[in-house]
Amino acid sequence: MSDKVNIKINGVDLAVDKGITILEASKLVNADIPTLCHLNLEGFGIVNKTASCRVCVVEIAGRAPLAPACSEVVSEGMDIRTDSLKAVAARRLNLELLLSNHPFECLTCRKNLECELQALAQKLAIHEITYTGEKKDRPIDKSSFALVKDPDKCVMCRRCETMCNEVQTCGILSAVSRGFDSFVGPAFNLDMVDTSCTFCGQCVAVCPTGALSAVNTTHKVWTDLQNPKKHVVVQVAPAVRVAIGEMFGMEPGTISTGQLATAFRRMGFDGVFDTDWAADLTIIEEASELVHRIEHGGKLPILTSCCPAWVRFFEYQFPDMLDIPSTCKSPQMMMGSVIKSYYAEKMGIDPKDIVVVSVMPCIAKKAEIQREELFMDGLHEVDWVVTTRELGYMLREAGIDFSTLPDGEFDNLLGESTGASVIFGATGGVIEAAVRTAYDWLTGEDLQDVDFKQLRGLEGVRSAKVKIKDIELNIGIAHGLGNARKLLESIRRGECEFQAIEIMACPGGCIGGGGQPFHHGDMEIIRKRQEAIYREDAGKTKRKSHENEMVMKLYREYMGEPYGEKAHELLHTHYIPREMI
Repeated sequence: MSDKVNIKINGVDLAVDKGITILEASKLVNADIPTLCHLNLEGFGIVNKTASCRVCVVEIAGRAPLAPACSEVVSEGMDIRTDSLKAVAARRLNLELLLSNHPFECLTCRKNLECELQALAQKLAIHEITYTGEKKDRPIDKSSFALVKDPDKCVMCRRCETMCNEVQTCGILSAVSRGFDSFVGPAFNLDMVDTSCTFCGQCVAVCPTGALSAVNTTHKVWTDLQNPKKHVVVQVAPAVRVAIGEMFGMEPGTISTGQLATAFRRMGFDGVFDTDWAADLTIIEEASELVHRIEHGGKLPILTSCCPAWVRFFEYQFPDMLDIPSTCKSPQMMMGSVIKSYYAEKMGIDPKDIVVVSVMPCIAKKAEIQREELFMDGLHEVDWVVTTRELGYMLREAGIDFSTLPDGEFDNLLGESTGASVIFGATGGVIEAAVRTAYDWLTGEDLQDVDFKQLRGLEGVRSAKVKIKDIELNIGIAHGLGNARKLLESIRRGECEFQAIEIMACPGGCIGGGGQPFHHGDMEIIRKRQEAIYREDAGKTKRKSHENEMVMKLYREYMGEPYGEKAHELLHTHYIPREMI
């Protein structure tokens, strides 16, 4: 039986694969069909199939109703017109109806110039609203520290629902109410802070309008920068340097490490630090914990704990397994802790006068800094979190042309980093960095080939074995919380045995974080960011975390032994079993 069907699109005869949609087939003739609710998450094999917006309708000969191209599967003999007057008029009508009750706040909306509804209106030449629809007036949910939900801007595309339920398997978002009153939100229309949301931000990443956005604290950062009584420092995560350039027209995967240092100094920060330094510190602690568990018969597998969305996920979804994750804080929080202790003493500054700003690829980091167990003597270890996107907005606001900035240097005290810390930004990177150090410590040798390429890739769930003398480490890796669920459930059922597992909540890891420049489901952008991460690693002179002299100096001068009493006080945390809502 043939696996092809014969169809015609805009007068062109085609033999196409069975089972594909009209939208997919139309690409073969370069037919430009507008879409809004459609979202192809190619890396996860998931497509949003709600076909709710109807802006992609096409005309099929012999059929009276128009068909949505995004969900209609091709069949033998179809004669399709993507550009008929009837189809074009229907698309305009459907879009005008969507716009008729949408808030007219484009100038002040967080998605202005990045809104797909706005872009569609321009593309379909809609310059006035023919219909006057009834306006919705629902309260904006600002309850969480991470995201804002504005139901009046929801167009019921259901993309966030697909991401939350099918990719991340958190089950927070679904359709609420019916008809005109419907919108996507939590069950019983609870505030987001009262749900088991992980604040991974992937719903924000796929929302086409401003219905979901990150909590914005950039104005508070500007206020602190202008306060002469405050010593304001900044740290920047590994994943930011391979994505920030996209905000300024640079190619995905452009490495902008030095330009970031220059930009921060131009913005007026008193200290400019690289979170990579704290990533090396994290590895010293995490590798020490892994070695300690192996040598003393401790609980295995050890799970990485750098991702705050992942931490909330296992607190809610797997509270019976809270003895497995590493107790290490994330690099962001380790950096904040060290700045308000070691750095404050070195500089002779009262910690109360220090403001720590983090630039992160993730909105979950905004919620992480509010966790009660991550305060130090009543002070936030990190005061404000700015996403990669928000940093781009701040630079534009300041009139700084990022793409032309010369390279600068981070402050040396907390700025030195190794290649091991850079790869924290990509899925598989944290565990590879830990293995590089654990190998040296378990064998007493100086590992020369540090590239554990079997730990790399973009498969959602993968495993690899690493031989360390007579020890064979079986390592599991997952990115995306749905994949994390599969991996943990297999462990719970006793189907597999691992010594170490790395989990990252977002597709591709931090490089695909909810605060990164929008990639619209294009895994090629994620792939380019990943390749850049490993290029920067390969270009480093030192590629193992314990080779970071400034980190080891911290232990000699201040912290004592890795995984010791002082280290536990400042660099480790605990987890809280939470009830599902």
